[in-house]
Amino acid sequence: MADQEEFIEQDEIVEEQVLDDQNNEPIPMDDDDDNAEVEDEVNINETNNEEMVELVDDSVQGFFGHKDSVYAVDIHPIDQNIIVSGGGDEKSFLWRSDTGEQICELSGHVDTVQTVLFSKDGQYVASGGMDGKVFVWKVDSRELIASLEGPDEIVWLDWHPKGTILLAGANDATIWMWQIPSGNCMNVFSGHAGPVTAGQFTPDGKKIVTGSEDSSLMLWDPKTASTTLKISREDARFHREGITSLAINKESALVLTGSTDGSAILVNLSNGAILGSFENHTESVETVGFCNVLPLSATGSVDNKLNIWDVNTMRLRQTCHHEDAIIKLQWHLDSPLLTTCSADRTVRLWDGRTGNNEKTWHGHQDSILGFSLSNDGKKVITAGDDHVCLVFNV
Repeated sequence: MADQEEFIEQDEIVEEQVLDDQNNEPIPMDDDDDNAEVEDEVNINETNNEEMVELVDDSVQGFFGHKDSVYAVDIHPIDQNIIVSGGGDEKSFLWRSDTGEQICELSGHVDTVQTVLFSKDGQYVASGGMDGKVFVWKVDSRELIASLEGPDEIVWLDWHPKGTILLAGANDATIWMWQIPSGNCMNVFSGHAGPVTAGQFTPDGKKIVTGSEDSSLMLWDPKTASTTLKISREDARFHREGITSLAINKESALVLTGSTDGSAILVNLSNGAILGSFENHTESVETVGFCNVLPLSATGSVDNKLNIWDVNTMRLRQTCHHEDAIIKLQWHLDSPLLTTCSADRTVRLWDGRTGNNEKTWHGHQDSILGFSLSNDGKKVITAGDDHVCLVFNV
């Protein structure tokens, strides 16, 4: 009987060896080669996991027209789908949050747009830039109706709660007030010795409150531009360093200031009395706010902490945490809920009563520099260091 060829089945192979071409001897395999293959596989898996984390996106829409960091965003008070944003590309845009489509470009600045804001009636939209200019457009017609100059670099804008009067705080220690649409300058407020880092009309529209890098807090009469109250570091109970932020309660009776010294101080606006200091942060307090429905206030800091305080007792109620610096906080209009954004690239919703993190949204690939919250609290529009604006449904 002829010899039959024998075949080795695949499952009978124990090890496959590579032969040396010169002497036909097997080449030994180092343990390092085995380890290298395992390491390569682990590295591939880690890379895939990192990509999966970065791709998490909870946003429902976005605007991608900016070519640089977006520093400011605001939601139209009537049509909540109309958004304005401004950024480091020297441009502002009107766009729609339901479709992400650009409505128009608001051009004119020759430096970073630091602040954008709709008037309370939604008729006008204003932008302020590092070029010291303020532009005002009519929202319906997109017509530029005022080009305002005078101050140095614009830091913030605020519209009067009951009229078309525009306020601007500047890097040159001044505050300017214009009547819109005429563009007439109504008053210039001088008294600070450093950049005016925060300011606004009181909710009743009767006064103006400003805070400065020189650590001073001032209360102004809008009609006369005279100072009715000034508190500075000369008072040992007040901030030792610059003011970064301020908030006024809805009754226009109290102001809360945040500072780079890590403290927040509560002041009675009617008599100038310093009611107390909220001290639990270890780094600069960047953002502060009052709850409208409960006697609560909140402070957000570079130390990653969101602290919630009882205004009546001056005691700390809750401490909440981001994974990086908190940039902005805002209480919801008629609710004990508040929203925060952070350099950790997230937006978070908190219950001010319990400190519980109700929701966290991802989507940005870099720090979130600001946000705007819709009146009903159901929509958050963010401004990112990654050059995009995102829309999140609460």
